[in-house]
Amino acid sequence: MSFPEADPARREALKRLVAATALVQGAEALAAAPATPKARPPGKPGDFDFLTGEWRIAHRRRPPGREDWDRFDGEATCWSLLGGAGHVEELRIPSRGFSGMGLRLLDLDKRLWHDFWVNGKSGVLAPPGMTGHFEAGVATFTAEESDAGKPIVIRGVWDRITASSCRWHQAVSRDGGATWEENWFMDWRRA
Repeated sequence: MSFPEADPARREALKRLVAATALVQGAEALAAAPATPKARPPGKPGDFDFLTGEWRIAHRRRPPGREDWDRFDGEATCWSLLGGAGHVEELRIPSRGFSGMGLRLLDLDKRLWHDFWVNGKSGVLAPPGMTGHFEAGVATFTAEESDAGKPIVIRGVWDRITASSCRWHQAVSRDGGATWEENWFMDWRRA
């Protein structure tokens, strides 16, 4: 299922407005982001060009505290901006009445990607975002957060990248990265 087609000029204006708003908020979040290790391989503009276009996505998500997986379909429209130093993902899950936006920005000085999320229900850029880079065709992003007052590490990975498909998956570590609990898989197929 997909959303009805909007007037192309209106959709393009909306894309520009969303991207400009997110870039302003993203710049503020980048300024507050922690320093990153110097040993990371350099990111480059265009790293996320593989994701540009229209996608259908099969989700498999394990809710916290449960053993079973919730399965549902979604779709996304993705585009590059700022000469490839920025990338926007408009994610839609019509069956759940859900939408959101991923914003990826390359810190050109540190050559490190920052990945931010905006939930469509709040419209607010969620700091601090994940940081990461590509190595051998796989992008790995991490963020340190807390759950019930205890530190956790969140890891998101882009892999299995081809011209017509890719995969994103997320895991949580409660022991500083020694072990990981996978909790979300998104299998992308080009529409």
